[in-house]
Amino acid sequence: MRTRPSRLRVFEGPDFDAALREARVPPLTRRAVTTLQLNVGKLCNMACHHCHVEAGPKRREVMRETVAARVLELLRDNPRVELLDLTGGAPEMNPSFRWLVREARALGRRVIDRCNLTVFFEPGMGDLPAFMAEHGVEVVASLPCYTAENVDAQRGKDAFRKSIDALHLLNALGYGEPGSGLELDLVYNPLGATLPPPEAALEATYRHELRALFGVEFDRLFTITNMPIKRFAHQLDREGQYDAYMGLLVNHFNADNVRGLMCRDLLSVGWDGTLYDCDFNQMLEIGLGAAAPSAGASAGPRTLWDVGSLEALEGAPIATASHCFGCTAGAGSSCSGALR
Repeated sequence: MRTRPSRLRVFEGPDFDAALREARVPPLTRRAVTTLQLNVGKLCNMACHHCHVEAGPKRREVMRETVAARVLELLRDNPRVELLDLTGGAPEMNPSFRWLVREARALGRRVIDRCNLTVFFEPGMGDLPAFMAEHGVEVVASLPCYTAENVDAQRGKDAFRKSIDALHLLNALGYGEPGSGLELDLVYNPLGATLPPPEAALEATYRHELRALFGVEFDRLFTITNMPIKRFAHQLDREGQYDAYMGLLVNHFNADNVRGLMCRDLLSVGWDGTLYDCDFNQMLEIGLGAAAPSAGASAGPRTLWDVGSLEALEGAPIATASHCFGCTAGAGSSCSGALR
């Protein structure tokens, strides 16, 4: 049977390793793993335009309980890992979400939930804010703007109203209140093919607008660069902006950001237990330490079951590709916002 050729463009970009060499920066290698970032699956109640995961309501990639159990074993056996970072999709839609939270907190680890806010209004999710407050979960919530028009354009009709309602629920529980111990951070993504504005100035604007218009409080704002992969890359390609956007990232490459890259201290775990250097590499199926998906077996362990002590990963090479320019452009970008 003949197969139908894919109409999606295969994206090839500039050589990040060459940029490091030109800047006289050593190749990327790992430090001690202090963060375990677990992508629990691609199932989501939303389908945002900028989503590098291509998550949505019809996705069926969902982490199983056996993978969650192995993650908890690794946390128990590796006390230097301080943080379990739960992402997706909508992490809360995974059946093991609450179990992971309870057990990780019982082990004394911090837990981050990367939340889209609107998930609170899905069936069976009404008690999620109270559950997360009870267990001291740190909420990192996507809110790409402080206006309804821009948020709904990126995330879908009524997304802004639901997001504000969700923030009110979190505030009522103490999230965002100084001294409460309940951290609430917001995430800004540009609407299109631009770099984020300066983080501190934008945070001040967010704080003023959300407080004045809606009475919403939060702790910090993270600015994150849109990565030219998956859904956002295809959007750029359709609009004829892909090459220009890559040029923007390359032209704003800043070698000073390399030392703070999150992949230096983070281990990314896929929904099926496969290991990666970061969530972006995971979406492109670039294995841990591998040069590219076509390069064959990875230079290091491939799955959760191939590792015991995570100290063995220290000094290992980090796989890079052209999207790494997104993390190093301008003020830099990470899951905790700008690097400078």
